[in-house]
Amino acid sequence: MALKKFKPTTSSQRFKIMSTFDDITTSTPEKSLLAPIKRSGGRNNQGKMTMRYIGGGHKKKYRVIDFKRDKDGVPATVKTIEYDPNRTARIALLAYADGEKRYIIAPNGLQVGTTLKSGKGVTPEVGNTMFLSEVPFGTIIHNIELRPGQGAKMARSAGSYAQLMTREGKFAIIKLPSGETRMILQTCKATVGMVSNPDHSLERSGKAGRSRWLGRRPRVNPVNMNPVDHPMGGGEGRATGGHPRSRKGLPAKGFRTRSKKNPSNKYIIDRKKK
Repeated sequence: MALKKFKPTTSSQRFKIMSTFDDITTSTPEKSLLAPIKRSGGRNNQGKMTMRYIGGGHKKKYRVIDFKRDKDGVPATVKTIEYDPNRTARIALLAYADGEKRYIIAPNGLQVGTTLKSGKGVTPEVGNTMFLSEVPFGTIIHNIELRPGQGAKMARSAGSYAQLMTREGKFAIIKLPSGETRMILQTCKATVGMVSNPDHSLERSGKAGRSRWLGRRPRVNPVNMNPVDHPMGGGEGRATGGHPRSRKGLPAKGFRTRSKKNPSNKYIIDRKKK
């Protein structure tokens, strides 16, 4: 996984930093694992805009990803590493010994031809999915379940990972990418390794058009709005806008929005650092 800079032949090329895509082995997705994906343009079922700055973009198809990894004991061979337009990470096509094919989120360093397994008694190698009760302490993991059999919910984006710290009773203690430490049942599954495409955060599109290709419309700075449109709008000249807050008036920086009655609070040992 590498990045490339471009010669400043135009103003848009000057700051452009893009992936070389040298880790991708094919540009043709597996047809049986594609599904249609509807674009809403930020509108609800009445046609009214409920989310701003959404619309346009290149047509895409959804790649059906196996987040459960529930084919325990059946070995699978990595056939391809592919680009997925719906997520920041790369995806890998697995061909199981019984003939079934599935997509998974590709861990960093996964090679074509590697054999992967999931379930009990699996060795802690990159790409293998294990129960948290069997993962060695200090192991880097991703695609972590919150409830047994639910499917992966945490550490799924490009370059993200968590670390298994210790075990207490029926819980495993996990340190998350945010710095938060929380308890998860040992009967939940996780995949060994870090998510692929770790340089994604360093990419620079270089021009506004690339945002439009991705379905993002231009965003207006709240300070430049009128008072009727935003709490930070209005004022003479270049006003600061006062205290940063959302369009609905909620404070934006440093204000805790998490509910004190959230039932998952009892599983969180240490909140993320501010």
